[in-house]
Amino acid sequence: MKAQVLLPKIFNHTFTYNSKKENKIGDLVIVPFGSNYELGVIWKNKYSEPINIKIKDIKENTGYRIDSKLIDFIEWFSNYNMVPVGLVLKMVIGGSDKFLKFKDEFIELKKTQKKKYKLNVEQSEAIKFLKKDKNKFDVSVLQGTTGSGKTLVYFECIKKIIQNNDQALVLLPEIFLTNEFKSRFEDFFGFEPAIWHSKITPKKKRMIWKGVIKNKIKVLVGARSSLLLPFKKLGLIIVDEEHDISYKQDEGVIYNARDMAISRANFEKIPIYLVTSVPSIETYNNIRNNKYRHFKIYKRFNNYPLPDTKIINLNINKIKDKFVSKDTAEIVKTFLKKGDQVLFFLNRRGFAPYLICKKCGHKEICLNCSLYLTFHKLTGKAICHHCSFEKEIKKKCQTEGQCEFIMYGPGVEKVFDEVKKIFPGKKIRIFSSDYLKTKEKTNNFFHEMKENKIDILIGTQMISKGFNFPNLNCIVVIDADFSGRGYDLRTTEKNIQLYHQLSGRAGRFSSKSLIIYQTLTPYNSTLNELIKNKSEQLLLNELVLRKKNKLPPFTRLIALIISSKDRSLSLQGAREIKIKLNEIQDLEVLGPVDSPLFKIKKNFRSRLLIRFNNGNLMQKKITKVLNRLKISSKIKLTVDVDPINFA
Repeated sequence: MKAQVLLPKIFNHTFTYNSKKENKIGDLVIVPFGSNYELGVIWKNKYSEPINIKIKDIKENTGYRIDSKLIDFIEWFSNYNMVPVGLVLKMVIGGSDKFLKFKDEFIELKKTQKKKYKLNVEQSEAIKFLKKDKNKFDVSVLQGTTGSGKTLVYFECIKKIIQNNDQALVLLPEIFLTNEFKSRFEDFFGFEPAIWHSKITPKKKRMIWKGVIKNKIKVLVGARSSLLLPFKKLGLIIVDEEHDISYKQDEGVIYNARDMAISRANFEKIPIYLVTSVPSIETYNNIRNNKYRHFKIYKRFNNYPLPDTKIINLNINKIKDKFVSKDTAEIVKTFLKKGDQVLFFLNRRGFAPYLICKKCGHKEICLNCSLYLTFHKLTGKAICHHCSFEKEIKKKCQTEGQCEFIMYGPGVEKVFDEVKKIFPGKKIRIFSSDYLKTKEKTNNFFHEMKENKIDILIGTQMISKGFNFPNLNCIVVIDADFSGRGYDLRTTEKNIQLYHQLSGRAGRFSSKSLIIYQTLTPYNSTLNELIKNKSEQLLLNELVLRKKNKLPPFTRLIALIISSKDRSLSLQGAREIKIKLNEIQDLEVLGPVDSPLFKIKKNFRSRLLIRFNNGNLMQKKITKVLNRLKISSKIKLTVDVDPINFA
């Protein structure tokens, strides 16, 4: 008996094996491949058998099976994102036969102390609304002002899933959110959830994987990759902070986890909840077109109001070589006197983003990428935020002696130094990925914040996502810039979401809170509409612009990045690819152009942008053309379906 086996490798086809026993589609088997044994999956028998090749035997059936709905989803995922089906399978089952060779050990989930929660009227109404369409595919958007208790609403829905012996998947956009989420989960349910992300140990991954496929784990909280786990009885998917661009995986297998979650729910025939304070532009458009059901919670917990707002015009309040205006400092002092916590927000890691020698004009630029190096006081080095290249900032000057670098622009470390001088004696901490690299540091930070042992926080964008700091009542945005950098069509959308999320961090348990916007553009329309809490109007304006310019969600885009160590080769390769793609009807191919970040990791990058109508799924036609191309081995081609930005 012959069987087709798909291997978790960079293949778009199966391999034929002899099977002594009857195996079913979806069975995980161990097969000889080259000089090793590999873990594979019995796949649909639709491939032609090899001729004049000795067919090997399947060594062993592991006793595990992925179901037909997941197999269909894997094939669809592969076609849609234009990636080999074997690589998608690798995300589902891992890649090693050692993964399953251990006896069935399952992760022990500790019992914890439950807390009692009382829901308000809006939350109760939201639960009724969400539960209307159970046991079938349905997309519902739960939108709520930050601090309105959206999490409690979907926790109540998960409770019902557990009672039905089904499984729930909660997707979070960032790994570091899982700690905060875990404690809230334990308070509500009285047990800890299983947590899945790239930093957990291989042993823990194996135990969770087995718990999921055997329906021993009822609730899994995870980052993007958890979407492809082989759930036995998945009953509900929740995408928290659905608007967050971190759901886009931009290395390896490139995909948008939010969009793929909606598709998986469709294949599983189950409901999915998209949870947000300000929806993404695609989600907002689908709400307007009645494709998604929509419920909005308006009131915050205990009816606490959103923070008041104040714009400080930096053109009038001149700050010489400083980043905190006198007016801002005076306001902050009043909050600190009351024992409130204050956040200074700046979305730039490190000390200074530009280093220029005042004698010879030398600029510190990454050797591998077309990016300035950022000086980090923590390490005393200049670092590339793209490839992590770092170097000492000692350099022989072209005039005489050593270069004397002027450090232009602020990073969180520079603001930290300034704030320390303005508010001596206050406990000040930096909240950025450089300072919270270990679990211990992260846990200590949250403990100190909740115990009010930190007075002032200097934070990057990390701070805007899902954290609950009860005593934080004043936020200062160091540089409220709404201009964008020209190559990101989502600049306005991201700013709306970022600043809305940020304002929601303040005053969650206070009737008097404030967010201060220091800006050189005080009359910017986006900023002023945001202050009036008119996010919906801003999204509507953005949709009008997108439609006019033939941009998503009114058209579809696929970006092709052609990279090479030789710049002329990357451009030449892009031109040749464009000629072939132009043979496809109903396809517009824009470019080639140099990428805005035209050099990354020593590779020069050219871009093509494919545009086509929403109704057409052109991926199969494009894949056929690309597969027929004879591309030089000196060129790497990367395909990004539904790109988020154009860097």
